[in-house]
Amino acid sequence: MAALIDAINVKRKTVFEFENTPYACLEAEVNSPTARGGQTLVRLKMRNLLTSAVFEKTFKANDKFKEPDLQLVPASYLYSDNDGSHFLDQESFETLTLTEGMLGNALEFLIEGAMLQLHKYNGNPIGLQLPIFVELDVAYTEPGVKGDSSSGSVTKTAKLETGLEIRVPLFIKEGEKVKVSTENKEFAGRA
Repeated sequence: MAALIDAINVKRKTVFEFENTPYACLEAEVNSPTARGGQTLVRLKMRNLLTSAVFEKTFKANDKFKEPDLQLVPASYLYSDNDGSHFLDQESFETLTLTEGMLGNALEFLIEGAMLQLHKYNGNPIGLQLPIFVELDVAYTEPGVKGDSSSGSVTKTAKLETGLEIRVPLFIKEGEKVKVSTENKEFAGRA
């Protein structure tokens, strides 16, 4: 039997199951009673791991949650088509398909053969965990305009092999590999 988690013990980044759905806690706030006999309440800001919806809900301190059957498995990106994006599970060697809704903006960072972590809930794929940085080739850059360098941030637009456009320094050329942050889609250095 899966372990039970008391609502009062749920902290930031804790994953738990509520109403047969996995959630991740984004914020937890404990409100102690002001009157004698009052109940301690726990207000959770939580993300639904299936839909990515974020909302807040208040629970009693002694409410219990199950631990979800979540796994992270290594997978490689194969290709995308009308059915979704296809990945090869590196442990079972089965092909897993994720819909556009499950991927979010991850498709902007995926190149064929990229190794990543795939989230599974009850054995079914539900999403991806991207690395903090990805290395991508610069497919095209606009000509840079030298001039106002007093701010120290003279940049130009570069289109990457995945189609993502970012701002890069003037010295970056077509064909170079660059590191890009998956959190804010910004240039993070040469690869």
